[in-house]
Amino acid sequence: MRVYVRHPSEFPVELRREGVDVKRERMRDVSTGGLCCRSSHELTPGERVRIHIPVGSPGFDIEGRVAWCRSDEQGYRVGIEFTSEVEAFRARMVEQVCHIERYHRQLLAEGRDATEEEAGAEWIAKFAQRFPR
Repeated sequence: MRVYVRHPSEFPVELRREGVDVKRERMRDVSTGGLCCRSSHELTPGERVRIHIPVGSPGFDIEGRVAWCRSDEQGYRVGIEFTSEVEAFRARMVEQVCHIERYHRQLLAEGRDATEEEAGAEWIAKFAQRFPR
């Protein structure tokens, strides 16, 4: 049973492990408790990782712990838990930024010439009240 609501995301993430080169991967979903991403390399449950999410400027850096790693047709799917309430709060901000970025792309695809700031303000006015707490 899931404890946290997961939000689909396609954003890139960079996984950093001690002694291993940075690997640029793709996020699958994110929640207040952690995230799931694709990985080209197997990760060990319990292993600590630094996650860089290049959303906004300068992006977000979060520490996590590998909860699970499963092979699939594209390499591996990895579940990463955030290691503190502070990290979970920061992840919540990332969730919102991801939704705003997606909303901005949607507006542009619809032919609206909106800035990121305009899209952010509009998303907050329309959807922030319904965003899970």
